[in-house]
Amino acid sequence: MSRRILFAIALLGSSASFGWAQSLDFETYRAKIEPIFLKARPGHARCVVCHEASNSLFRLQPRPQGGAAWTEDQSRKNFESVSRLVKAGNPEGSRLLIHPLAETAGGDIFHGGGRQFTSKDDPDWKAIANWVKTGK
Repeated sequence: MSRRILFAIALLGSSASFGWAQSLDFETYRAKIEPIFLKARPGHARCVVCHEASNSLFRLQPRPQGGAAWTEDQSRKNFESVSRLVKAGNPEGSRLLIHPLAETAGGDIFHGGGRQFTSKDDPDWKAIANWVKTGK
């Protein structure tokens, strides 16, 4: 099998196992989670810098020219992308939370954008975790 086919199978399998968008709240995402991706963090690039129009699993839509936020349609596309990285009801099993978390706090070995969250006590990490917890 080609790499593309294997990747597509893996992606479909991970989307199904994460039980994504249909169980997470879009309005909470748009009001409380999406702004975190625009937030400047000392010593780090904002999430949007690397993930806007990237070719990674965490892909954010390009914002309107000169715009600080996304349109509702773009936010819905972002929501779909982000939801694939979430295991609804399980923050500890959600790649969106574990990948940018410091390894000493339980995060992945590597994140190209650095450790956006040094601990699970970070208010933004907690906001995302609470959103994930409410998903079923």
